[in-house]
Amino acid sequence: MTFKALLATKTGDSISTSLVDFNEEDLMPGNVTVAVEYSTVNYKDAMAVTGRGPVIRQFPLIPGIDFAGIVEASTYPGIAVGDRVVANGWGLSQTHHGGFAQKARVSGEWLVKIPEAFSTKDAMGIGTAGYTAMLSVLALEHGGLTPERGDILVTGANGGAGSVAIALLADLGYRVIASTGRPEEADYLRSLGAAEIIDRRTLSEAGAPITKERWAGAIDSVGSHTLANVLAQTRYRGVVAAFGLAQGADLPASVLPFILRNVILAGIDSVNAPQDIRLQAWARLARDLGLDKLARTTQVVGLAEVPGISARILEGKVRGRTVVDVNA
Repeated sequence: MTFKALLATKTGDSISTSLVDFNEEDLMPGNVTVAVEYSTVNYKDAMAVTGRGPVIRQFPLIPGIDFAGIVEASTYPGIAVGDRVVANGWGLSQTHHGGFAQKARVSGEWLVKIPEAFSTKDAMGIGTAGYTAMLSVLALEHGGLTPERGDILVTGANGGAGSVAIALLADLGYRVIASTGRPEEADYLRSLGAAEIIDRRTLSEAGAPITKERWAGAIDSVGSHTLANVLAQTRYRGVVAAFGLAQGADLPASVLPFILRNVILAGIDSVNAPQDIRLQAWARLARDLGLDKLARTTQVVGLAEVPGISARILEGKVRGRTVVDVNA
């Protein structure tokens, strides 16, 4: 049996993708087979598909770090035929065939049953970006932050994780400051709950190692000078959750925010997070994320459109979440 898949191949240093008929017998080992309904394009997916980052570690490979669908076959305890499941991260799109296909075969340990509040499309409207945003909110809470402590900054606000983070924080009662390089998107960000919009250029250049306190915490997807400046302006006993490197993987910062203001820098890993943390994050998403706001952040494309949308994501020209209907 064959199905449609987006397959990445490598010739020399060049990576290319093409829509192919893929044989189910060629899927990698796993104890659960899923009829995929939706996937999504995250920043990491965009790097993988375009070859801009060393995400894919073996070729040929089906990219896509996420998928949601219906279980077709399972020998894994607790996962049954007909269950609606979601996968985020693990080895998908790195060493294991991912979600840009109509079928997937994976270990049942990688799967989470989709909460009743969400459809499979909703689950991919959230995707790794939204799930990472929820992990970041959990980190802020773990560090003791509450809405009464002060403002929360979200960098990369127009992106998928930033959009979901704003929606979550606002609905939890926080006053959210959104940092963006696209001021024309201010109305969109306010519709998600942002109370204040600032230009990302105010954070993206080299700055003082510590400066005036502005926010109680932050969720950062940018890294480099931006993260350093965020830390420098975080209030006493504040918390910053960091998971991205859109500006760079370096951190040209000082220890001063940590030793003078007791600031916590919490790293967020969504790829290998343990199952209990994943279950907590998805349960909180079902409770705290409004479907109306999620719909506001989402656009839907087909498999053939993934390479084009990936390039636009890396250029910073796509807002919110991009869901892939693998059957379109």
